[in-house]
Amino acid sequence: MSLQLPPLSLYVHIPWCVRKCPYCDFNSHAQKGDLPEKAYIQCLIADLKEESRLAQGREIQSIFIGGGTPSLFSADSFRRLLTEIDKVIPIQPEAEITLEANPGTFEQDKFRGYRSAGINRLSIGIQSFDAHQLKALGRIHSPDEAIEAATLARELFPKLNLDLMHGLPGQTEAGALQDLNRAIALQPDHLSWYQLTIEPNTEFNVHPPVLPVDEVLWTIQEQGQERLKQAGYTQYEISAYALRESSRAQHNLNYWQFGDYIGIGAGAHGKLTLLHEQQIIRRWKQKQPKAYMQAITRLGGHSPISQKELPFEFMLNVLRLHEGVSVDLLTARTGLTSDQLSAPLSLARQKGLMEVDASWLRPSEKGRLFLNDLLELFID
Repeated sequence: MSLQLPPLSLYVHIPWCVRKCPYCDFNSHAQKGDLPEKAYIQCLIADLKEESRLAQGREIQSIFIGGGTPSLFSADSFRRLLTEIDKVIPIQPEAEITLEANPGTFEQDKFRGYRSAGINRLSIGIQSFDAHQLKALGRIHSPDEAIEAATLARELFPKLNLDLMHGLPGQTEAGALQDLNRAIALQPDHLSWYQLTIEPNTEFNVHPPVLPVDEVLWTIQEQGQERLKQAGYTQYEISAYALRESSRAQHNLNYWQFGDYIGIGAGAHGKLTLLHEQQIIRRWKQKQPKAYMQAITRLGGHSPISQKELPFEFMLNVLRLHEGVSVDLLTARTGLTSDQLSAPLSLARQKGLMEVDASWLRPSEKGRLFLNDLLELFID
């Protein structure tokens, strides 16, 4: 079976932040002195030009500007960037364009500028409304700043996501649910509600905080999901909740449906289907901002996804979705057929980790709870 070209998205990485949070394992670097904003935007444009052949005639269906803290950059910089992106690879007129922002870098004029520059979805990293927890997480904003930023963003942007964590150091069930209720009261059309995990190469990994025990985490998860359901939010992915189907994060859905994406910026990653070569590759850029900006070529490396790796790579994404995907999508995005995966699929169904359906790939409720066990079945 031959591969088909999937939709194309663009990820833009802004690597600087005011201060590195102790739980963060992203490629972010604390700001020291003035940011090389204009020079970095120029590098992003040059980077995209180098990648543009991989678009293979497609338009960009979504853009996600992440970091770091992209809201350290001005609206004028993003206006110029989006204008130049559209010249290199056309942006679909209805494309979802998301910008990550932190309340600590919030200014009313700045938010209005982002909207006029073409940003139509804002994702605000709140994480908690509790001042003590914000301090423990290394966040630089206050609860009041978070509320003010979210309130203005809801007025200005057609789509608003709030990032909120639970399972924080010393957090109780009541504290986690109070955070969630305060987020719901702000009426975002999308919530990313996820558990804090300790990642390698972070300050929390070196100096681990005391986190809630498993019983407390389980109670938070159960009660939180019920509260979100009561408020009208539908869980469509592990940590993603939307008020309406149209509120679902289109950029992330393209990831989870094994679509293609170009990554530009220091440390950015991309996944591309090469139609003529009938191959899927991953590409990544030089990680350190200074090296990225000074390099003749910004490409850090690339590698093909082998036939043996494809089943796991595909399932790693699509099984995050509660609804799953059709078997036809498996064939279109990987060239594989369900017959080629009959052994792991059969075993997954026997173990009760997937629902039995010849035309659909969907995790069961048990499979969602034990997702790692389910995914292991697809490792060659």
